[in-house]
Amino acid sequence: MIEVSERMKAFERRDLIINELYRQKKVHVAQLAQKFNVSEETIRRDLDKLDKEGLAKKNYGGAILNAHTNEDPPYVSRHQVNIEAKRTIADHVLQLINDGDSLVTDTSSTVFEALRRIIEEKNNLTIITNSLVVLSEFQHSGQKLISTGGILGPETSSFVGHTASQTIQKYNVDVAIFSCKALSMTGGLSDSNEEESELKILMQQQANKVVLLADHSKFDRTAFIKLFSFDRVDYIVTDEKPSEEWIEFLNNYHVSLIYAPAE
Repeated sequence: MIEVSERMKAFERRDLIINELYRQKKVHVAQLAQKFNVSEETIRRDLDKLDKEGLAKKNYGGAILNAHTNEDPPYVSRHQVNIEAKRTIADHVLQLINDGDSLVTDTSSTVFEALRRIIEEKNNLTIITNSLVVLSEFQHSGQKLISTGGILGPETSSFVGHTASQTIQKYNVDVAIFSCKALSMTGGLSDSNEEESELKILMQQQANKVVLLADHSKFDRTAFIKLFSFDRVDYIVTDEKPSEEWIEFLNNYHVSLIYAPAE
């Protein structure tokens, strides 16, 4: 049952609509308008936004959950999505990495682009990763690479499972660098792959500095599996300046925000 406060903000209302979509797989405009004590036009605008973000598909009288919300697409297709945004983020990560740092990284395509820049500019790094793509691409980079080992997923090109978890927990590192599928003010960080999510939680726990890479399309969204709250993140690097609401929100959590300046 949805509980509604009188002073609920738009993003809070949308997050509750998303939760309702996950539970019921569909929502109706009239019912939501009554529950939230807002106009049906307001609810339609909310559903428009969720449709554009890929979380819902509008239909007559309401919306249904996008069937692909909890799917993890193959690495090859992920790599090409928002590629320029990922390269912009990569340029801005450099200021957070020092020569000689130890890093633990996930299998996201955004992190791959960041590592490409980091390896070009920094020396004497130790990189622990469950990404087969990273291990293959940078094996002759001159940096020290450590594979987590584990069970290899053929589509994700990543190692997961007990062995991978054990390896990550063996090391205390300077920086954890990872991405996720969605950021929500009420739901925190979330992702679509359960085994990958478990490793990201461990990466965060083993690092002195936690760096999240997220392009603008990840904000105000919710994915299938919750990772953790923003109080576990030190830096968020993105490609565009977020809304003032997000800037204030992250400031309250003492998260340092790094983004490309407007041209």
